[in-house]
Amino acid sequence: MNFDIQTAGMYKRISAFLFDIIMLVIAIAGAGLFLSEALGYEGHLDMLNRDYARFEQEYNVSFEMTNEDYNMLTEKERADFDKAYAALSSDKEFMAHYTMVINLTLMIVSISVLTGYLIMEFALPICLKNGQTLGKKIFGIAVMHTSGISITPVLLFIRTVLGKYTLETMVPLFIIMMIFFNSIGVVGMIILGLILLVQLILVIATPTNSFLHDILAKTVVVDLQSQMIFKNGAELLEYKKKLHAEEVSNKDY
Repeated sequence: MNFDIQTAGMYKRISAFLFDIIMLVIAIAGAGLFLSEALGYEGHLDMLNRDYARFEQEYNVSFEMTNEDYNMLTEKERADFDKAYAALSSDKEFMAHYTMVINLTLMIVSISVLTGYLIMEFALPICLKNGQTLGKKIFGIAVMHTSGISITPVLLFIRTVLGKYTLETMVPLFIIMMIFFNSIGVVGMIILGLILLVQLILVIATPTNSFLHDILAKTVVVDLQSQMIFKNGAELLEYKKKLHAEEVSNKDY
């Protein structure tokens, strides 16, 4: 066993990551289904779709079209579409259903993803010790503070909630949703590209090949078979004293 930081190999990290992603998606999907049922999401979505169908039938148009489809319409068809869309947007009942569906979607996605992370990346690693998820446990890697001390629940929370959930998942996810709803456009794609670029730079440039969540929490992913992880600062200090004593005793006078 070595005291120096023995970073985990990329093969093990990628393998553990892929396994954990599958488990995380399962947890998120389960939480999402539960919340959807509890909040009556399908009922609100059905009412919204009925509103769309009502206006499509009344104005003889289809709201399911891309910008390219819209540009291919004749002048009369485009005028009919614009008239129908204006009537739809000014309808209070439709807007109430639309706002409800959007709010519920954001709520369900946010809470579901948070629940998945709290279960798979926070609660489970506390139980398994050394910051290990199921994937890390299988492939023999762990997470510790850069000083060599075991990761604390506070640092694990920062790593999971602030790093993985907020900055690395929800920020890109909300940007994608804004792009989908035509609220941000090219700027959103640029921001997503910059986030990915920053992650790649950190992995390549940092000595421990760390992602943003590890930088924030001051943690590092290590090979558990060759890495010494100390329970606390006192144990680390005792080990350093022992090394120093051995070094002094081995000196030739």
